[in-house]
Amino acid sequence: VADDEDGHFYDESDDAGSDITMSSLATVRRQRNGSLSSETPSELLPDKYGFLGGAQYTDPTLLRKVPLQVQWNRELKWRDMLHNWERFMTKQFKKVKERSRKGIPSSLRAPAWQHLCGAHFLMEKSRGKFTELDSLPGDPRWVEDIKKDLHRQFPHHEMFAKHQGHGQEDLFRILKAYSILNPAVGYCQAQAPIAAVLLMHMPAEQAFWCLVCICDTYLPGYYSPGLEAIQLDGEILFGLLKKVSPTAYRHLKKQRIEPIMYMTEWFMCAFSRTLPWSTVLRIWDIFLCEGVKVLFKVALVILRSILGRSDIQKRCPSMFETLEVLRSIPHELLHEDVIVTQMVQLDLTNHDMSKEHQRQIAKRRLAQLAKVKA
Repeated sequence: VADDEDGHFYDESDDAGSDITMSSLATVRRQRNGSLSSETPSELLPDKYGFLGGAQYTDPTLLRKVPLQVQWNRELKWRDMLHNWERFMTKQFKKVKERSRKGIPSSLRAPAWQHLCGAHFLMEKSRGKFTELDSLPGDPRWVEDIKKDLHRQFPHHEMFAKHQGHGQEDLFRILKAYSILNPAVGYCQAQAPIAAVLLMHMPAEQAFWCLVCICDTYLPGYYSPGLEAIQLDGEILFGLLKKVSPTAYRHLKKQRIEPIMYMTEWFMCAFSRTLPWSTVLRIWDIFLCEGVKVLFKVALVILRSILGRSDIQKRCPSMFETLEVLRSIPHELLHEDVIVTQMVQLDLTNHDMSKEHQRQIAKRRLAQLAKVKA
């Protein structure tokens, strides 16, 4: 519990979508381990986020109750910011950042995300463009790939549970539209969960423009053939890990585990397939406000929390065990308050990240030059 900027006491995880207690984390963990497998999605009521079962399901009876006055106060603050967006972004961005870190009220998450990433303004500037793209058939190659992936996106969510239901149809529409808008990229499998998360919060057209902003501005090059951008960011992440957790760095280096082997899905899917759902939403609130550095910080916190511990290292004598433990991280280490608190407190500046980026670029150039000379 903390005291907010207006003197009201509030739960840090209130209406930001968190509300997960340690008991509910245990419930999610039991589901992941299969102890609740006898309950099929159709036998469950959707949870707060629309999940009918699966690893993302959160038992509604275990959600924390948040005082209505707290929710109203926070919603009022966000409504005020959204109505005066330009002023807040130019003169009071620190306030936007602080409130995004606390978590955006679920009732305003859609417009807030659209404003934070710039989709709101891009859509205004490109009126009719989505309708035009939606009416086009698309490249048969990408269309076929998209159709193959539709059923894999959050199948336990009420929006995507039904084959050829409205959720899957809208997902197809926005992925096809992006492949037409940006034919150089076309379609990449990792775009589908990003688009699905957006569709859980807003209509297809708004979700499409958010997807455009994420793919082209936040994560440029991530979905292009060759995956060079994600490989570069993996090298940057590994370089930063040496500063943040030398112990974890040495463990990965000793076992010759390349960053691309564990961080690809984390970054390309913006952790949407890795974290408990309340944590996903909280991280996205911050990511859309502060940019890709948030993904680096979350990854560093996870790596330090897992491989920075000698007891876990002892259980990982080879590459196989290490990669397995990074694929099945204990949920108590991924709770939103744990992740966000550690991320904010991380001893890592923007200068550190920029410096490491430049170092890796220079390293790549030297390697390319050596190849040419050889």
